[in-house]
Amino acid sequence: MKEKYYIIACHVLWREICHHASVSKNIFYIKFLRQGLHNTPEILRKELQQAIDAVDGEYPVILIGYGLCSNGIEGISAKKSKLVIMRGHDCITFFLGSKSRYKSYFDEHPGTYWYTPGWIDTGTQPGKERYENLLQSYIEKYGEENAEYLMEMEQGWFKEYNNAAYIDTGVVDGTDYKNYTKECTEWLNWNYDELVGDSGLLKDFLEGNWDSERFLVAEPGQKIKASHDDNIIHAE
Repeated sequence: MKEKYYIIACHVLWREICHHASVSKNIFYIKFLRQGLHNTPEILRKELQQAIDAVDGEYPVILIGYGLCSNGIEGISAKKSKLVIMRGHDCITFFLGSKSRYKSYFDEHPGTYWYTPGWIDTGTQPGKERYENLLQSYIEKYGEENAEYLMEMEQGWFKEYNNAAYIDTGVVDGTDYKNYTKECTEWLNWNYDELVGDSGLLKDFLEGNWDSERFLVAEPGQKIKASHDDNIIHAE
């Protein structure tokens, strides 16, 4: 039986969601929010809630294509529709197929920065291109001397990473994306790793296979909260 679902998701998932939605038996209406909102969780929460409010009640179920995302989805709710959210800290869980696989890799490679086609498409990833673009922007705004200082501050967080992991999600020819990631890692002097993605979690998200181990189904009126345990999120 065909179902009609409304999806609100981060734009980094656009390739994978559109690909799998196109071959699903279900019918989807999709709204993608701009990439990077997780950097300002309060803005993510505001824009996500506005997107929910705009269609609340028009669809029995709204699929939320986000993880906890720096607690940016905490507090969201719908008055008339159910919300379905995968149990994950961020979108990488969708790409890898499970929160356990994500955790296992992170435990073994704690200084990992993730690269996927969607992440590369929607924003400049750490590497030479990002450095040069940002430096030029700072020079134009603040002058060369101030720009050098700002770049030193901006590059400081790179020290937390030493490994770049490219996830091949299988929905697009990954040759150029892999080469781009390798170029970034060479410039950054990071290790390069490559993983084969697992679309099972995303497919079940779209098909309505929402077991409680992997998904949270919030009833109308319930708010999403961080659970601070293996479930990651809960509704109350």
